[in-house]
Amino acid sequence: MTARGIFEPDHGTFREAAATFVDRAILPRMDEIAQRHQHPRELWLEAGAQGFLGLEVPVAYGGGEAGDYRFNAVLVEELCRASLATASAFSIHVDICAPYLVGLTTPEQKERWLPGFCSGELITAIAMTEPSGGSDLAALKTTAVRDGSDWIINGSKTFITNGSTADLVIVAARTSPDAGAKGISLFAVERGTPGFQPGRVLDKIGQPEADTAELFFDDVRVPEDNLIGEPDRGFVHMMQNLAQERINGSVSNIAHARLILDETLSYVKERTAFGRPIGSFQHNAFLLADLVTRAEVTQTYIDQQILTHNRGELTATDAAKAKWWSADVQGQILDGCVQLYGGYGYMREYRVARAWADARVTRIWAGSNEIMKLIISRDLGL
Repeated sequence: MTARGIFEPDHGTFREAAATFVDRAILPRMDEIAQRHQHPRELWLEAGAQGFLGLEVPVAYGGGEAGDYRFNAVLVEELCRASLATASAFSIHVDICAPYLVGLTTPEQKERWLPGFCSGELITAIAMTEPSGGSDLAALKTTAVRDGSDWIINGSKTFITNGSTADLVIVAARTSPDAGAKGISLFAVERGTPGFQPGRVLDKIGQPEADTAELFFDDVRVPEDNLIGEPDRGFVHMMQNLAQERINGSVSNIAHARLILDETLSYVKERTAFGRPIGSFQHNAFLLADLVTRAEVTQTYIDQQILTHNRGELTATDAAKAKWWSADVQGQILDGCVQLYGGYGYMREYRVARAWADARVTRIWAGSNEIMKLIISRDLGL
């Protein structure tokens, strides 16, 4: 990834370390990871040993406490060089679960969970989406009913990244039946808790490296000490943290698209038809001019949102804009790249084909693009 003006020398040094980790530890194992549908635990442990997992965690608990989201962005961009699924798997842990476990937990909970979170011994996931509804988090049906000093959780979740390998899952459950969005709480459910059962790893059309699973909760008893944040405030907590999830997705969307676009530019200069490079044909040249411009304009916009988030000023509306726009541009770029590869672009052995399939979900996950536009339109008073 080319150096950009929003980064400083420390970010460049960090990028070199992250790139070395990807090149040495992940890229040689991509076939194995895809076959297993999960990233081996030794990769998590190595990532932890190198300080990649605890970027937002206080030093007292083994983290780096960088206090600078640009380091997160650098890590995501480098992980995208392996695959979009690899970036997603680690980002769920580093970017998405971390704010809950750092910002909403008690000192005792931090002591219990964060050291393993940083070392890679405790892999995390977050379980919001349910089979009966995706983007409508306020309508979730998983319940948590108080029983003395414990809570009993029943229900199911689906499309959960890191679902079958996670040691700790942050679960959104309804604690006040008739309170709508105001009746949801968050719980930490640990692997091995009786009644908690990861289901099958889902068979997706892309991202085979990702451990995306169903989760089932059958009278799962968790102690009061596993409540994260305030009771009945889970929806508010999720809304506050979704901005970071969406800017994370935006960073990976454009990084992933630019990577494949760069490879396609090299390909069209080497591949010939009718006696000359296919990139020299006017239609192809114009298409690439369009795609490169879209990529650069989008990168500039996302970079500004990274800086805004780094100042703590990123709003839910601006995060929604960045998410849907970057996902749309990613799809446009990758579709154009597949077309330029011709028949080879539809062969799974070519990375452009795998990337195209991997990227389709970005217009759906973290809130569909339609939901993003609804958020923006409401902010416009419509």
